[in-house]
Amino acid sequence: MSELKRTFRYLRPYTREAVLAIIFLGLVVVLDLSIPRMVQTLVDEGIGNQDMDIVLRTSLMMIGASILSATMMIGNTIFSVKASRGFEADLREDIFKKIQTYSFGNLDDLSSGQLLTRLTSDLNQIRTMMTMTLRMFTRAPLMAIISLSIMWTTNPQLTKYILILMPVTGVFITLFIRKLQPLFTKTQEKLEQLNQVLEENLSGIRIVKAFVRRDYEGTRFKSANKELTDISVRVNQLIGVLFPLTLLIMNTGIVAIIYFGGIQVIQGSTTVGTIIAFTNYVFSAMFPIMMLSMMAGQISFAEASAKRIMEVLDNEPEIKEKLDAVQLAEVKGRVEFKNVSFSYREDGGDPVLHNVNFTAEPGETVAILGSTGSGKSSLIHLIPRFYDVSDGKVLIDGYDVRDVEPKSIRKHIGISLQEAILFSGTIRDNIRYGRPEATDEEVIEAAKAAQAHEFIIGFPEGYDTNVGQRGVNLSGGQKQRIAIARALLVKPSILILDDSTSAVDVETEIKIEEALEELMKNRTSFIIAQRISTVLNADKIIVLDDGNIAAEGTHDQLIQTSPIYKEIYDSQLGDGGAQ
Repeated sequence: MSELKRTFRYLRPYTREAVLAIIFLGLVVVLDLSIPRMVQTLVDEGIGNQDMDIVLRTSLMMIGASILSATMMIGNTIFSVKASRGFEADLREDIFKKIQTYSFGNLDDLSSGQLLTRLTSDLNQIRTMMTMTLRMFTRAPLMAIISLSIMWTTNPQLTKYILILMPVTGVFITLFIRKLQPLFTKTQEKLEQLNQVLEENLSGIRIVKAFVRRDYEGTRFKSANKELTDISVRVNQLIGVLFPLTLLIMNTGIVAIIYFGGIQVIQGSTTVGTIIAFTNYVFSAMFPIMMLSMMAGQISFAEASAKRIMEVLDNEPEIKEKLDAVQLAEVKGRVEFKNVSFSYREDGGDPVLHNVNFTAEPGETVAILGSTGSGKSSLIHLIPRFYDVSDGKVLIDGYDVRDVEPKSIRKHIGISLQEAILFSGTIRDNIRYGRPEATDEEVIEAAKAAQAHEFIIGFPEGYDTNVGQRGVNLSGGQKQRIAIARALLVKPSILILDDSTSAVDVETEIKIEEALEELMKNRTSFIIAQRISTVLNADKIIVLDDGNIAAEGTHDQLIQTSPIYKEIYDSQLGDGGAQ
C-alpha cells in the first residue's frame, strides 16, 4: 500500500494530536483488558466462595474501569478527529494547488468531473481510513499483543490453538483484499463517469430541454448508474462473504477453547473463571483479524483512492518554467512566430499548425481568419504559453516564451477566450478579476469600452449584481462583454480577443470595435473573428487554412491576391469586395 502510505505524510503537522489519540487508545485497551481479569476474580473468588464483599468490590472496579475507558475513548475521538480532518484539509489544499499548476495540456487529459471526484469522494475515502487508523486499527494490534501475552501466561496450552487460527485467518483476508482492490479502482472510475454525466447534464440542462433530449440524457444516466451499481453490488457481495467466513473461523476457535478448557476444568487443572476470562481474551486477540475482515473493503477503497490522488499530485505540468527564466518587467508587444508547428499529441502526430511564420509589430492589430478547425485558437494559445510549440519558436520582444517566466508573460497579456467564463460573485469582481486593486472608475471605463456599462446599470444592483455560477443569469452576449471588459482592465501590452463578440449583435459589435480602436492604438492586438467586418481595418490579416498560413496582408492586398479571403468577404459582405 505504498500510495496510501505516501499520503500519510500529510499527518506530520498533526503528530501531537495523533500521538495523544494513540495514548488515549492505549489506555482504553489496558482498561478494557483488565475487565476479563476482574470477571475471573468475581467468578472464582467471589461467586465461587460466596463472598459478597469480593463481588461488590470487583463489580465497582469493573464499573470504574468502564467509565474511565469511555472517558479515554472520548479523548481519543477528539484528537483523532482533529488530526484526520487537518490531514484531509492539507491534502485537499495540495491537490487544489497542484491542479492550479496544470497547463492546458494536463487539463485536456483530466476532465473537471474526474478532478472533482478525486477532490471529494477519493479524498473522503482516505480521510475515513486515517480516522479508522487512529481510532480502531491502532487499538486492534495493541489488544492482540496484550491479550496473547495474558493468555500465554495464563494457559499456554490453550493459547496454541489461537496461534494456529490467527495466521490462517490473516492469509485468508489478505487474499480477499487483493481481490477487492482492483474492483474498488473500477468503482471509482465508474463514479467518475457518473459524475461527468451529471455535470454535463446539469450545466447543459437548458440545451437538453431546448432539444427535447430528456429521454436520451435519462438513458445515459441510467447506463452510467447501472454500471456503478453493478460493480458496487459485486464489491459488497464479496465483503458480505468475507465477514461471516472470518466469524466462522473465530467461533471455531472459541468452541475449541471451551471444549479443551472444559476438559481442564473437569481435570481440576484450571477454573471456570479462568475459562470465561480466556474466552474474552480470545475475542480481544482475534479482534485485529475481525477488524481487518470488516474493513478490508475500506482498506482496498482507500488504496485505490490514494493511487488516483497521487496520480494528480505526481502529474507534472506540461509547461515547465526554467530555473533561469527571464522576468519581463515591461513588454513592448513585438510577437514573432518562427517556423512554428504544433500538435496536441506528445509525439508530434496530427499537427494542428504547420511551419507558421509571421511578425506582429508593437501596436499592430493582427486579425486571424479561417474556417472551423483551421488552428486559429491553437495559434493564439501559444502566445501566453498555454501550450508549448512542437517545433520552432514564439518570441515576445525577442525572447522565446519558453525562456520567460510564464507569470511574467501573462501579466502583460489581456485575453478573452472563445468561451466566456465568469465566476460566482459580483459583476464588479468579475471585471477586475485580473486586477483586484482596480478602482471603480477603471472598472466602469473598461465596461464602457466593452459596451457593457448600459446593461450593467440596468440591473437593480448595478455592478454589485451577483453573477450566478458560470454567469447563468446573464445572456451569452452579456457574458462576452464582461469578459472583454475584464481583459481590457488589465491594461495589457498584448490583447487577445478569441471570437469574443460572436454572441453580440452587429450593432453592439460595431460599437465595441469603435471603442476598441482607440484602446488598441498602443498595444499589440490579436483578433479572431467569424465576421469579416470585424477585421477590415486590421493592420495585418492572416488567413489560416488547415494549419497553414494561406495568405497574409491588409484587406486591400488580400482582396486582390487571396481567393480564400475574397470568398469569405463575398459570402458575408457582397460580391466583388465592394465596400
